[in-house]
Amino acid sequence: MTTIPRAVAVIGGGRMGAGIAQVFATLGSAVTIAESHDPQAAHTRVADGLSRAHERGKLGGADPAEILGRVTVVPSVDALAGDLDLVVEAVPEDPALKAEVLAAAEKVAGGATVLASNTSSLSITELGAVLSDPSRFVGMHFFNPVPASSLVEIVRAPATTDDTVTTVRSWVTQLGKSEVLVNDAPGFATSRLGVCLGLEAIRMVEEGVAAPADIDRAMELGYRHPMGPLRSTDLVGLDVRLAIAEHLAETLGDRFAPPKLLRDKVSRGELGRKAGRGFYDWKDASS
Repeated sequence: MTTIPRAVAVIGGGRMGAGIAQVFATLGSAVTIAESHDPQAAHTRVADGLSRAHERGKLGGADPAEILGRVTVVPSVDALAGDLDLVVEAVPEDPALKAEVLAAAEKVAGGATVLASNTSSLSITELGAVLSDPSRFVGMHFFNPVPASSLVEIVRAPATTDDTVTTVRSWVTQLGKSEVLVNDAPGFATSRLGVCLGLEAIRMVEEGVAAPADIDRAMELGYRHPMGPLRSTDLVGLDVRLAIAEHLAETLGDRFAPPKLLRDKVSRGELGRKAGRGFYDWKDASS
């Protein structure tokens, strides 16, 4: 079996990046987060996540302080150590930004380092075009919240080698998660299907077919979905869902065109749970 990644870097210390850092640190990896905007907030997110996991008995008796001790935060990609087994890019869904940080990461990473993007929809092939060696580049699409989610979508580009895929699959298994392997295509498998369902649910609200809670309940009880598409949209973030829909509409056609209601809500700042309001009221929701 492939050994656990000894040294991991995560670029971006937001909710997703902090969650990815948490699960690798819990596995036993030394993790460095590169976060330029608010390094202390990134460290606090990991600490809070470990505290919640400990309270729920999810750490198997491990000391959260000991796990947190394996996490370091640095202010830039250039400050990362060169001897890394894995670098995961987890910055916002901006192709130019992702390409910039991936190119910078390749310059400081070792020659055997696996580079991965946590993008939920952008082309791994196009992102990898900025790399001198795209054979070690792969998509690792984690789901929110990372510590509780059981799935990682591994996205293989034409240049990605079999050895890279095999190594990443082993790491995902060691994290206690399941993987699905998909070839690089717009929206991959999960975002393409999830956005399709979410957009149709938003159109149904827009057309007055039913209230959000009733649409969600229909999918939860009728189709055994663990969460309805509108509540899921609130958790993902309406702005994130809009960006993915726009990308898919551009690449796959008008069937992914964002509904006016989604655009209106984003323009009003109703972005879902993180903003306190989306299709549901989240003002009293716990973090």
